Amino acid sequence: MVDNSINRNKVSAEKARFIEMTTAPVHRLIVKLAIPSVAIMLISAFYNMVDTFFVGFLGTSEVAAVGIVFPLMAVIQAIGFFFGQGSGNFISRALGAQDQEQAYRMASTGLLSGIILMVAVASVGLFERTGLVFLLGATDTIRPYAIDYMLYILLASPFMVGANVLNQQLRFQGSASIAMVGMISGGVLNIFLDPLFIFVFDMHVAGAAAATMVSQIVSFLVLLLYGTTRKGNVPIKIRCFSPSLRHYKEIFRGGIPSLLRQSMMSIATIVTNHLAGVYGDAAIAAITIVNRICMFANSTMLGFGQGFQPVCGFNYGAKLYARLRDGFWFAFRVAFIGLSVAAVLLAVFAPEAIALFRDDADVIRIGAIGLRLSCISLPFSAWIVMCNMLMQTIGQAKYASLLAASRQGIFLFPVLLTLAPTLGLIGIQMSTPIADLLSFVLAIPLAMRVMKLLK
Repeated sequence: MVDNSINRNKVSAEKARFIEMTTAPVHRLIVKLAIPSVAIMLISAFYNMVDTFFVGFLGTSEVAAVGIVFPLMAVIQAIGFFFGQGSGNFISRALGAQDQEQAYRMASTGLLSGIILMVAVASVGLFERTGLVFLLGATDTIRPYAIDYMLYILLASPFMVGANVLNQQLRFQGSASIAMVGMISGGVLNIFLDPLFIFVFDMHVAGAAAATMVSQIVSFLVLLLYGTTRKGNVPIKIRCFSPSLRHYKEIFRGGIPSLLRQSMMSIATIVTNHLAGVYGDAAIAAITIVNRICMFANSTMLGFGQGFQPVCGFNYGAKLYARLRDGFWFAFRVAFIGLSVAAVLLAVFAPEAIALFRDDADVIRIGAIGLRLSCISLPFSAWIVMCNMLMQTIGQAKYASLLAASRQGIFLFPVLLTLAPTLGLIGIQMSTPIADLLSFVLAIPLAMRVMKLLK
């Protein structure tokens, strides 16, 4: 194995990165890259939970308002992940093939295209907030809080997309630790700003969204001004902005699974909010809290998978398929064990976990049932997500898109629309874990086909 420290004066930073990604022991390399990615995912999930925690002091309808706006935030993330993962996948393969010029052009094109699109979408949303919150499933009692919360989320959305794109691009280059600095700086700031804006500045539920806006602006600026200018990282330059059919085709190929996954999650949340709204604000609030807790539990697994993705991209570009396969099975085993432990703990302490966010008997009762049901399928999501990351990174867009759409769409909607009318609220809560188990079954033959290609 070539020692990076010895050769630092002999090769460029890009070449040194290539050597490390294609020769260092795979397991150790994934862990090294996963640590900052896990930290990013944990802090992101944590400050989403903190939003819900502090809003929980205001009332049940306010907590439900956060859940109502969540599908909009999922769409914003979908745009960020689409351009970030789409361009990032291409960048990692280009760097693996040692084609720096194409990597430079794709980085600038992916970032600027995402921001431009989000500015256009946010401009429309700002003028249609009232209609939008009803479309998302708000009740009359939730509506005013959702409108206030949505204002700042829309204002922040271009920066949220920009931060997401840069985060993904840096990760795929193997600079997860630098990406971590940018995302955590905003996340930590958000945690301190939440109580300040909500209670001290008396902004009520809008304060939580305003805190998110400020934190996302800070994350974006740190990633842009610090992350992309570091030695060895692909820089962002206006002159490298190259909007072309070829570049957008590559972005689409690498990003469509993320776009489908996030968009389907947004649609599924909207449908769930409408169905649960019949049972009152407490039902929507409980489902919101369960989603936040599960998101936090999944964040470690997602971060570990993100540590695998740059290793996957570089070694696929370099045609080192044995290293790629070894890395995939290692990442899956670690994620499965971690989620299994989390599922047991959450199932045992479900009522206590829900009560942390809202001390309301109805919310706790509904939420505890929903959380325990979600724990049944939680460990199996490790296989679904790792397979999806593998397929997406190596450019198997067809399989990755099918798997991404299955979990929150192909399986969830039929199950949800069948169980909700027959079983009521418990049917709504059962739908997601059932859809996850069906997606797990689908992922097995898809992954085996991809593994054959890698031999």
